[in-house]
Amino acid sequence: MTYYLYHIPGKKIGVTRNLEQRVHKQQGYNEDEYTILAESKDITEISNLEIQMQKAFGYKLDRQLYKNLKFNKKQMKINVTEQTTTFPMPVNKLKGRLMDNIGMTWETSDGDVTLTTESIKWVIANAKTSMYNDERCYVYNKAFVRYFDNNDAHKTLTGGLAPTGPRSMDMKSGLNDFDLIRMWANERGLYDKGDTKTQALKLVEEVGEICRAILKEDHDEVVDGIGDAVVVLTNLAELQGVSIEKCINVAYNEICNRKGKMVNGTFKKD
Repeated sequence: MTYYLYHIPGKKIGVTRNLEQRVHKQQGYNEDEYTILAESKDITEISNLEIQMQKAFGYKLDRQLYKNLKFNKKQMKINVTEQTTTFPMPVNKLKGRLMDNIGMTWETSDGDVTLTTESIKWVIANAKTSMYNDERCYVYNKAFVRYFDNNDAHKTLTGGLAPTGPRSMDMKSGLNDFDLIRMWANERGLYDKGDTKTQALKLVEEVGEICRAILKEDHDEVVDGIGDAVVVLTNLAELQGVSIEKCINVAYNEICNRKGKMVNGTFKKD
């Protein structure tokens, strides 16, 4: 199936599988009134490109990625029995599908489990190919639930950090802000195609934005810049093979007992 990224100048940028139905009949435009910016058979690629082009042309951004719209969404259907949870794909395709369904929770006879960045690693490491169908794989529910018990479900969901405020955890999905950032980045292919060097340069750019906002005494821009820098740092850590939570814990353990004094607005350690 081919997806088309189209541009109606001054109006919008969108994606469709059927130009005749969507652009001509529904929206009433002729062929000479719009242009095709790109076409792809990869729904993730075209969905990410749509947002990028909407930003570039200054249009209002879609609230959801095209691939996440209801008529495109392919929810993973699992089979939960008393002993096992079976996934509808072979082990070598499991990680991508699990990441697409991060935040998914289901009930087993031994307790509830949730797909997080950490629990997905456990599933990948412990999944076994079905003896009845090599296109399916499964994990044992009791072992999966025990993983949560032994590692503390809260730490599994947050990466080991305690909540720091009302927005630090989405109680409905079990995801904190860092999890949501990683989910956003994974959907856009950043971890598959991203690079630590480009993220490092992006971080320098964001720090520059923060500094300019501080000089202008623009509080809102400072807040926005700090948030953007945290997003970049989260992704940079992930690309480096470590979580941002781990980096924060390492840093805090280094400074927690540090002594010193303030000198000209800067803390100087002893």
